[in-house]
Amino acid sequence: MADFYREHLTGQGSSMTASTINQGDSPNGGSSASNVLHQKVLGSRRFSNYLWATIVTLGATGFFLAGLSSYLRINLLIVTDPTQLVFVPQGLVMGLYGTAGLLLALYLWLVILWDVGGGYNEFNQKTGKFQIFRYGFPGKNRRIQIDNSIEDVQSVRIVLKEGLNPVRAIYLRVKGRRDIPLTRVGQPLSLTELEIQGAELARFLGVPLEGL
Repeated sequence: MADFYREHLTGQGSSMTASTINQGDSPNGGSSASNVLHQKVLGSRRFSNYLWATIVTLGATGFFLAGLSSYLRINLLIVTDPTQLVFVPQGLVMGLYGTAGLLLALYLWLVILWDVGGGYNEFNQKTGKFQIFRYGFPGKNRRIQIDNSIEDVQSVRIVLKEGLNPVRAIYLRVKGRRDIPLTRVGQPLSLTELEIQGAELARFLGVPLEGL
């Protein structure tokens, strides 16, 4: 996954959430004349990941305690009595399943803790620059960032692909780079969100909207 974000955010292919904040001051002190478009990108800290991490943790803990109960002949569970299991092979297999599940759960919770894939897209008409920022895994590529000129943006492209593995993404077509994805990874946006965000960004940048 780290390679995925590194490649996609260096112009080889990334991910904008439904949270869009326009910032700017009008001559009268209001915010009608916005010069900055800030789009928060939801990473690993989404409800579905919390749900799966919790389910895996509970299931793996149950398997692990069942295997341990079978070995110690002491019931460590409330809902059943695994002490009646023969440790080899039943208890041993359940213990191994539980250990593997706990390792997977640890990975899921760490990904959530690190907020992998989270970040923001910011387009600033005052400075004429845009910035794409994402968090990766700990290490030298933990903070992934692209800075470029808004003048190099050629268009906003929407990609729609239905099927077992649907793709609904917004890409930024930039001169001298491969298309940069702006939407979040792993959870496709709804068609309505996709159209609204794509049209808003294209209108803000003053470039064509492709793919619709």
